[in-house]
Amino acid sequence: MTDVHSKETRSYNMSKIKGKDTAPELLVRTFLHKNGFRYRIHVNDLPGKPDIVLPKYKTVIFVHGCFWHGHEDCKYYVVPKTRTEWWLNKINTNIINDQITQGKLIEKGWRIVEIWECDLKKVKIEATLLALKESFGIIK
Repeated sequence: MTDVHSKETRSYNMSKIKGKDTAPELLVRTFLHKNGFRYRIHVNDLPGKPDIVLPKYKTVIFVHGCFWHGHEDCKYYVVPKTRTEWWLNKINTNIINDQITQGKLIEKGWRIVEIWECDLKKVKIEATLLALKESFGIIK
């Protein structure tokens, strides 16, 4: 099956996909702030520049897009039918980089919380954010 967009349109669409301040990331940040948690974002000093860093709890939060980070058994992770080999290489490289980053953070004593984009959809968001709050051992 060929792409429904021209090469130029597809290129433009892909160029508009952000790596920072994504809608799922903003949802988590808003929730944390409303619940009294203070954090830093995209800290350069830490491996992988975590999306959210809570220094008080020695915890980092990565908000992963299901497609970009290869979320297994997720309906939002579908391998494209065009340039499949290139996309699989890119996604698998992201997965390996995530594992390396997590290893380095654990060595430095950081706790890691991964939140997947699909867990922030309307059906699951409340349970996901409650579990996040409870993971800090504090119910505010």
